[in-house]
Amino acid sequence: MHFINVAGMDFYDAINHSLTTMSTGGFSTKQASIAHFDTPIIQYIIIVFMFIAGTNFTLLYFGVKLKFKKFWENDEFKWYVGAVIMLTTLIIGALYLDKLNSGSFEETFRAALFQIVSIITTTGYATTDFTTWGSFISFIFFLLLFTGASAGSTSGGMKLVRIILLMKNGFLEFKRRLHPNAIVPVILNRQSVSSKIIYNLLAFVFFYLFMFVTGAVVMTFLGLDFMEALSASATSIGNVGPGIGDLGPSHTFYHLPTAAKWVLAFLMLLGRLELFTIAILFTPYFWRRN
Repeated sequence: MHFINVAGMDFYDAINHSLTTMSTGGFSTKQASIAHFDTPIIQYIIIVFMFIAGTNFTLLYFGVKLKFKKFWENDEFKWYVGAVIMLTTLIIGALYLDKLNSGSFEETFRAALFQIVSIITTTGYATTDFTTWGSFISFIFFLLLFTGASAGSTSGGMKLVRIILLMKNGFLEFKRRLHPNAIVPVILNRQSVSSKIIYNLLAFVFFYLFMFVTGAVVMTFLGLDFMEALSASATSIGNVGPGIGDLGPSHTFYHLPTAAKWVLAFLMLLGRLELFTIAILFTPYFWRRN
């Protein structure tokens, strides 16, 4: 709060934006979100703290203890940093290639970095409407609605560590096919990941995608078009905020039917509580007496 207050934001706005940044909640006191504060230093400060909020809190504890080596020993954090750098570079390149950039390189860099960090951490702040940057970039942001940042952070989505393990297990499956008698474990942070964890991971990802598809189908039944339905379901279950198309940063969910809002509210609750916590209440196993 102190940093953005000193940077020019008044006390009331500073304390509110500090709270919603560190909780990756994304609510702003202004209708235009962070675009209202057209001050580079304020936007860079919020970028830094959104990134921190998307970092595993255990690593933040080690950082307070000045054990910074722990950050670079953590595979998820390295992927997190790498994803932000790679995606920001990709979007800047796409903006220049399609001649969609406006202003100086610094302004383009800041806009791309802010939107990437905001969506990957599921904070949902915006300084510009990224849906006006073309279909390719919109698709990149659509994929980011599913990822989330680090496990053990306040971000939503599937979390990066699950995606990392899923990718590693998928690539190692080729090796297992070539060497069927070999034991080829998935390695994370220099430790072997048990098969049980991989099975739980696959179950989680399947259920996450199943609920996303189910939500999108219900949205189309309630009258939303194809892109709106996919966007609404993905951003709700991921707890991101802005979506794609008519649900982008410059729009709201106000025009949606009441029934659609109830369904999306349920998806937000489901995604916020890691799916199984809520879903188990709807299974006969939970209500069966022992």
